[in-house]
Amino acid sequence: MTPDDLARLTALRHTLHRAPEISGAEAHTAAMVAGLLRDMGADRVLTGLGGHGVVAVFDSGVAGPSVGIRCELDALPIPEETGLTYASETPGHGHLCGHDGHMVIVLAVAETLAARRPARGRAILIFQPAEETGKGAMALRADPRFAEVAPDTVLSLHNLPGLPLGAVELCARAANCASRGMAIRLFGKTSHAAAPQDGLSPAAVMAALMPRLAALGPGGALDDGFALTTLTHARLGEPTFGVAPGEGALWVTLRTVTDARMAALVSEAEALVRAHAQPAGLRVEIAYDDVFEACTNHPAAVDLLAEACRAGNVPLHLTEQPQKFSEDFGQFGKGAEAAMLWLGAGSNHPQLHNPDYDFPDALIPVGAGIFERALRAVLGTGPVNSQAAP
Repeated sequence: MTPDDLARLTALRHTLHRAPEISGAEAHTAAMVAGLLRDMGADRVLTGLGGHGVVAVFDSGVAGPSVGIRCELDALPIPEETGLTYASETPGHGHLCGHDGHMVIVLAVAETLAARRPARGRAILIFQPAEETGKGAMALRADPRFAEVAPDTVLSLHNLPGLPLGAVELCARAANCASRGMAIRLFGKTSHAAAPQDGLSPAAVMAALMPRLAALGPGGALDDGFALTTLTHARLGEPTFGVAPGEGALWVTLRTVTDARMAALVSEAEALVRAHAQPAGLRVEIAYDDVFEACTNHPAAVDLLAEACRAGNVPLHLTEQPQKFSEDFGQFGKGAEAAMLWLGAGSNHPQLHNPDYDFPDALIPVGAGIFERALRAVLGTGPVNSQAAP
């Protein structure tokens, strides 16, 4: 990648950064990406997959395997506080996880594929919506049109503050924890605040449940038995002095390394809630949202990414320690050999989802180079296309 290429791609990243769109609302971002891919001469561009998903195909015309590279379209409902000249122009929303940078990395790969198609098989570039809510990957994969282009291997990356700039960490097995939001509602009966005995308040049950739910998942070592329960929200009745409450809610995030441990934790948490609520005469409703299944890297895909890092002299650390946070990239592992790597954003860089976070543009050539080498290792390099757009 030349300095001029990097400057142009950096400007594109800044353009995306100014116009963040949150999960499920990525219409303009998707249209921009699709337009760029068409201008490059992609052999096929699919839009509207699983919402606003975009998939581009670069086909060699020769039978062979297919390799996918996946990135994310969505931003976060968090106000940006960077003070940058290209800061978000959408109040309350910001690209504070680096998905703008991830998109540009994959678009940089698209440029190289436009200039030189694979020698065999197909490269499939996936721009996925709604990663932040855990809904996008599942919806995209469920779209019947995705089955027409579904790759054999899918690779992805996520930038990671705390890791030295440009260094790679690659998990040999579990890459991300499973997690889900558990919303608990307890229903009793309101009464006048002067006569609480005439009603049925959930207060005592809520007070008992909060420490007991936390005790179900104390955290600890990130092994197959790991479980973490985090109380994120509590509400009791209405903000008034005249009414004793008759309803309350608890929100808890459940987190495990494996899907099997998550199923057990869900069962334990639900049993605990009902064991406290039912003897007290409270009706219970439990619902789940932001459901992320565990993300486990496939050994063959790990080897492919590791060799791509070594070939480019990218500092590489192989580990069996997964990240605590969740990713819906694991959905792609259900139909392909899939792996995600962590690309260092800097040892002292603001953390993901912080209001002062910004994606480091120096990572664009590093990430694009890793993906390019991985693609060529499987698909080879075809002849130069002199008609390709710069």
